[in-house]
Amino acid sequence: MSMSKRRVGAILHKEFREYRRNGNIIATMAVIPLVIVIAPLIDMSTTALSTLQSGRLMIYLLGIAAIVPAIVAAYSVVGERQQGTLEPVLTTPIRREELVLAKALAILLPSLAISYAWYGLYVAWVELLARPGVPQAIVRGPELFALVLFTPLVAALSIWIGIAISTRMNDIRAAAQLGALASLPTVLVSALIAYNVIHVTLGLTLGLAAVLLGLDTVGWRISSAMFDRERLVTGTKA
Repeated sequence: MSMSKRRVGAILHKEFREYRRNGNIIATMAVIPLVIVIAPLIDMSTTALSTLQSGRLMIYLLGIAAIVPAIVAAYSVVGERQQGTLEPVLTTPIRREELVLAKALAILLPSLAISYAWYGLYVAWVELLARPGVPQAIVRGPELFALVLFTPLVAALSIWIGIAISTRMNDIRAAAQLGALASLPTVLVSALIAYNVIHVTLGLTLGLAAVLLGLDTVGWRISSAMFDRERLVTGTKA
């Protein structure tokens, strides 16, 4: 049975409608990035070039790409179960792979928009307010390439982990906390790269991207396999 773009699109549209009705999801997507970047925004306007580590930008922006999608994805299943909106969807003929993919896309697309928007604001802030020489140290080709390449891959991996957690949880708060914790290894790797503990070359960048792409593919399959219709409808833990 082939993947149906129509069914995926229908669920994607439903998810976006749910976002408009649920202020908590919008608040999560807006507030967490603000908390993450507010300190570096202030720091960039006062930091001298001699004390600047430009790679820190990767920590903050990949942190947004890892943490925000994980928390929202952790809500995606258990939240609908608690609201009673999941059961009608599960009675439709949509395949679980299609349903999980649609839910993931509904989280990935706004997460990417937010991540790239914050990057644009960050660059604009630095260009306007940072001391001379700082913008050139921050906005560099290799970092920009890595951010553009890794942001969707990191976000997708966090989403698969968050959805997998959400399918096994009965409490929204606990699911969100586990989702945030599960995203920390990605942030740690970003920190190691940013502080040159792991020296990134073009080959390593492409290699890491290939690994992340493979993990994303496996994550989709595992998340779909864990999406058990009967268990989700009955609420059993088996």
